[in-house]
Amino acid sequence: MGFSILVTASLSMEKKKIKIAAFNVNSIRARLELILNWLTHRSNDLDILCFQELKTPTENFPHSEFKARGYHCAVWGQKGYNGVATCSKFPPQEVRRGFDGKIAGEDSRIITTIFPYFSLINIYAPRGGEPASKKGIAKLEWYGQLFRFLETTFNLQDPLAVMGDFNIAPSNLDVFSPKKLAGTIGTLPEERQALARLFRLGLLDVFRALYPQQQQFTWWDYVGGAIWRNEGLRLDLCLSTARFLELVQDCYVDLWPRRRRAPTPSDHAPLIIELNLNKVNEPATQIN
Repeated sequence: MGFSILVTASLSMEKKKIKIAAFNVNSIRARLELILNWLTHRSNDLDILCFQELKTPTENFPHSEFKARGYHCAVWGQKGYNGVATCSKFPPQEVRRGFDGKIAGEDSRIITTIFPYFSLINIYAPRGGEPASKKGIAKLEWYGQLFRFLETTFNLQDPLAVMGDFNIAPSNLDVFSPKKLAGTIGTLPEERQALARLFRLGLLDVFRALYPQQQQFTWWDYVGGAIWRNEGLRLDLCLSTARFLELVQDCYVDLWPRRRRAPTPSDHAPLIIELNLNKVNEPATQIN
């Protein structure tokens, strides 16, 4: 398989406690002040940032602001739509944009970074539509591509995580009102079946593995102050292999950026994963 970009580095991840955030920012330029305020609020403790829905071309990504905070950013942007970026305090060994590295004509929705002890896939899944609609069909086809990518490209016995905006609430526990939202995008049976195929590969929902009965959301509509009534959905997930899950110390949603009144927040809140790399002895394998 071809690579759209390959970065090599001789490095060791000397930090043994790693924090990773997945955050649909709903425009990186519009949300930049909020993001920088959030990083300051957290005392710059996040080691890897997985951003989705950049809505800007790759060349317009604000590299300098993140470089000033110590991040190396691998970016795949798109004008006005989509876009993913993974920024880390240690450069990845390998980076791939798209499913096969041949990105011409492909929406910028997936970027893979390989680190010494784990692989990280940052995704922004399509929102979709009704099952028979063009957008609904495209969403299910995209999930089919993701399934094949995971099945054929990686050794799923290695530490690997898929993080980002899946645009699917896995179960009714992940929806504030299953009755009100029955039949709506993100809760459709066809969508949940597509997600279930990933579970059948052996991937695990990290938050749900740690907190089987806890209700926690990552998205709230802008309309009607849904965040203040906690009327949301859990759309932002981390699915991982069993070996990655062994490294996880905690998984939670950081509500601070979503509860800001100014600067205007995203409609999503970041999902945070905390890892303990003392539990791993061997580096992860590379992309096939």
